[in-house]
Amino acid sequence: MFGKEKIIKTLNIEGMSCMHCVKKVENALKEVKGVKSVKVGLEDKKAVVTLKENVDFELLKKAVEDAGYEVK
Repeated sequence: MFGKEKIIKTLNIEGMSCMHCVKKVENALKEVKGVKSVKVGLEDKKAVVTLKENVDFELLKKAVEDAGYEVK
């Protein structure tokens, strides 16, 4: 894995109230080009996004907002 750094970004998300919300946010973030994996926690209201390449935070934020949730 020399030369390959993991890029991880964490988003604080408001408005999720159930597992359906979690899935909706996960799916929205997975659609963003460059996203490798997503883990969304309902209790801590966070999404941890692992990227294949550097992705602008605003693109991730827009995906969450377009899904109907707010990034803090």
